[in-house]
Parts: sequence; structure tokens; C-alpha cells
Amino acid sequence: MSDIAVLINTAVAVLAAVLLIVRFRVNPVIALVLSSVYLGLAVGLGVEKTVSTITAGFGDIMVDVGLLIAFGVLMGSILNQSGAIRRLVEHLLNTFGPKRLPYTMGLAIGTLLQSIFLDVLLVISAPLARKLAPKIGKLGTARMATAMAIALECGIVFTVPGVASLALAGLLNVPLGKMLLFGLLLVIPTIIIAIAIMTFLFRRGFWNEAKDEDHTFVAEEDREGEEDQYDGGAGRPVAAGNPTGGAGANGTAGPSAAQVGGAVAVAERGPKQLPLIVLFAPLLTSLLLIGAGAILQIMKIDLPWLQLLGEPVIALLIGLIGTCLVTRSGIGQKRVEEAIAVGFKESGQILILTGVGGSLAATVKAAGLGDILGGFFSASTVAPLLVVWAIAAVLHIAVGSVTLSAITAAGLLAPIAPVIGLDPVLLALSAGAGSLFMVHVTSNTFWLLQSLLGQSVRGALKSVTVGVSVASVVAILLILPMSLLF
Repeated sequence: MSDIAVLINTAVAVLAAVLLIVRFRVNPVIALVLSSVYLGLAVGLGVEKTVSTITAGFGDIMVDVGLLIAFGVLMGSILNQSGAIRRLVEHLLNTFGPKRLPYTMGLAIGTLLQSIFLDVLLVISAPLARKLAPKIGKLGTARMATAMAIALECGIVFTVPGVASLALAGLLNVPLGKMLLFGLLLVIPTIIIAIAIMTFLFRRGFWNEAKDEDHTFVAEEDREGEEDQYDGGAGRPVAAGNPTGGAGANGTAGPSAAQVGGAVAVAERGPKQLPLIVLFAPLLTSLLLIGAGAILQIMKIDLPWLQLLGEPVIALLIGLIGTCLVTRSGIGQKRVEEAIAVGFKESGQILILTGVGGSLAATVKAAGLGDILGGFFSASTVAPLLVVWAIAAVLHIAVGSVTLSAITAAGLLAPIAPVIGLDPVLLALSAGAGSLFMVHVTSNTFWLLQSLLGQSVRGALKSVTVGVSVASVVAILLILPMSLLF
């Protein structure tokens, strides 16, 4: 088959997936598998090879990241149940003061807390951000909402063990330690610069408190323990619903807090409060071990025992076991088991979506797209980074899923990395950066930030849509110089 035919059929497969998801509301997993089947048959792989490629692609990525995603989400769920997140935010406020709070809270959410499923982390932290916003002074709501939106979305795609970063690393065969180091190098300046740019715009009149804040919003009064709870899965909203009645892409009202992630059990204050450093020590130990393993690999130092502990699966397993043991003494075995049950539920959908992303990537590779695009980009490593950023951005605008758009874009261009000598970690970061562009009304995160932080829809379009898009552009502008150095 000619190169042009392969390119056309690949484009048709991707556009068909987008159309099925957006127009016909087909589940993304089904849409991606159907697109993979079409592409395999259209480029002449045949029935048997098409099916085997799809299943092998799913299995290969599960081998790489399945346990990592599960362990990361489970750790986050247990930390959530222990009340550690609320206490960390309070500690940041007391340590750095209200004026620096958007930056400190943003960095904490974008780095340390990324083992927690995004919607759960948002539901936990949004009421606290809402209460703390007035302490910042004028533009407090705008700055806190923007900081949270930027940090949440950047963390999930750049920071290990954020679920999208794990999926991208597995899809592109990037060593997890390397993804951790490069991700931290990117996410910290991206969050700081993007928040600073948005703060500058707000101070120049970009934010109108009368129109951009929802003044009918009434937060719940503080309760003992300050956590907001869901009652048996039926759910009690963290805050008042969406009084403005903002509509989603399908014309229905945006989701309330009670709709997030199914039956999410949010923490109550445990009978015994452990020091924060003790609660987070297992997670920090995991990340340090992964980083140490990556450094040993880069420096070609042979220390078998540390290499074993630095293997991502072993390191995260150590962290998970440590988190279970530490929190059990504070909140009891029963609540740890409840948190683990919630974590299993939340990780299932992520694992399946990641797997079918691997199926599409494997089919694209089998179709020979890598050699074709490699010829186009052989003279430059910058061009494919911009292309994958643009593809991920377009997919995100259409589909509304950061993880889905990042995985799909990375899978399309994954075959070209070895052909042109491009470091796959740069491709992973570029796909993640592109997937942040234009978080809007098709995104559940958009509506949660709008309702939980007391913004009008107009305000959320500024703090969330514009804010995260600024972070997307900042990130790719930082990645391009990195491609010249590495």
C-alpha cells in the first residue's frame, strides 16, 4: 500500500474515533478499538494480524504500567482516607502565608499529591481552596481557581505517579525514573510561570468579580474535621450545586460534586493524627527510590540491591505497603480496606483506557506509519514535538479527556522516535502538554472547578480554559529547548 493511503487511513481512523466519541457518545474504549480494527484491515494487515496486534498492544502496555497505575491510585486513595491532604494544605498556608498560597498549593498538587485520582483530589482540595481564597485578598478566587486548574492538569500528565504520565511512559517505553526526573524539571517551572502569567492578566482587568464569580454560591459551614463526606455512595455535595445551571456539551447541567468518580469515600478525621511527614514518608520513599534507580542507570553504576529497590514496581509496592501500615495505626484497618476498595474501582477505568490506547499505537506501528513520518521529520526533532502537541490539542478540544488525547497523540507518533533518534521522553512530555490545551465544557474538571470554587461559567472559562491553555503553551516552549540539549 502506498504511503499516502496509509496516511489517509490513519487520519480516517483517528477522526472516526473522535466522531464516535463526540457525536454518537460511544464509550472511548469501544471507539478506539473500532478505529484500531478499521486501520488494521484498511492497510492490509488482515483479520488475524489485526486482532493479534490489538490484543498484543493492550497486553504490552499493561505489562509496563498496569501495576504502577494500580499501586499509585491505591496509595492516593489511602492518603485521602487518612485526611493527609487537608492537613498538608493547612500546613502550607501556615508556613508560606496567604500571598504565596496559589504557588505553594499549586506545586503541592502538581507534584507530591499526584498519586491521587484527579477528581478525588479536586473534591478534597476545592472546599479548602474556596475557604482560603479570601485570605489572599483581592482576586483570591481567580488566583486559587487558576492555580488549582493548572496544577491538577499539569500534574496528571507530567508527574510520576500521575496516571497519564505513567501511561505515556509505558506507551513510549520511557524508563519511569527518567519520566520522573524530566517531568519534575518541566512541571515545576510550568506551574509557576503559568500562574504568574494569569495573575498578571487578572491584575490588568482580565477578571471581573461581579461577572466572573458566582455570588449565589454558599459554602458549607466548617465541620469537625473539615472534610466533606459522601454518604454511602448516594453522596452529599461538597458544596452547593451549580446554581448557574451551566450546561455541558450535551446540554445537560454540569456535574455536581456528588457525581464525581461514583461512590468516592472522602476522609473523616481519624481517631489518631499522625505527623504529616510520617503519612507521606512511604510515597516520598517510593519516588526517591525510583529517582535513585534512574540515576544509577544513567551513571552506569552497578548496585544490584539498590537497582532492585529502584525498579518502579518494587518502589511503588514498598510505598503502598508502607502507606497501609502507617495509616492503619491512625484510622484503623477497616477504613484502610474501604480506601483500597475505592482505589480498585477508580483504577479500573484508567487501566482499560490506557490499554486500548496501546492497542491503537501498536496498530499504527504495524501499519508502517513510523517509517513514513520518519522520512518527513528526519531533518528535525522539533517538528514532531510540535506535531504531537498539536494533535493532542485538537483531540482534547474534541474529546475533552486529557489522558485519552495524550495517549492517542503519543501513540500516533511513537513509531518515529527511534527512526529519527528522538528521545521518547520528549515525545511523551509534548503529548502531555498538548492534551492540556483548551480544557472546556466537555471536561468534568471544568464543571467541578466552576461549581466548587464559586465561579460563573464565564469565570471558569477564564481561570480553567485560559489558565490551563497558558500552561500548555508554556510547557511546549520549555520542551523545545530541552530537545536541543538531550
